[in-house]
Amino acid sequence: MDAETFKQVFLPHHQKLYRIAFRIVQNQVYAEDIVQETYIKLWEKRKDLDDINNAEAFSIIVLRNNCLDFLRSSKDGITQELIPDSTTSDVSMIESIEIKDKASIVKSIINQLPEQQKQILQFKDCDGYTHEEIEMITGLNAVNIRVILSRARKSVRDSYCSKYKE
Repeated sequence: MDAETFKQVFLPHHQKLYRIAFRIVQNQVYAEDIVQETYIKLWEKRKDLDDINNAEAFSIIVLRNNCLDFLRSSKDGITQELIPDSTTSDVSMIESIEIKDKASIVKSIINQLPEQQKQILQFKDCDGYTHEEIEMITGLNAVNIRVILSRARKSVRDSYCSKYKE
């Protein structure tokens, strides 16, 4: 595979790869580095890439493995905010503060979930990925994803209702 073909086939997936990496490692700088490392690995295997049927799926698998390698070797706890602080212009100041407080509570609850539940919940509810995309990213099957997602949502709902009843 020549450089031009490589650019046409793999570079269109850059934003998606970055979003996946960011959700896994929870750090912008590390996510960018991992995406670049993924492209380097793909480039080094360019002679074998002509046989790949789905370039996007293949690049996601390489990226996922790079992220997992990074997490295994990482000693520092990397956390970022899960839900952006955003309000609409028609929401009053008091409502805005209440929304931010509730979002902060939900973020805290989500951060206490087991890592797998937290990742699946982020992929589905925060990033809007389909079950098929989550399968490609995580390597889990659809049934496992549904069960993990259901348990994560139930845990968040139960924790919020029991600790922060309105």
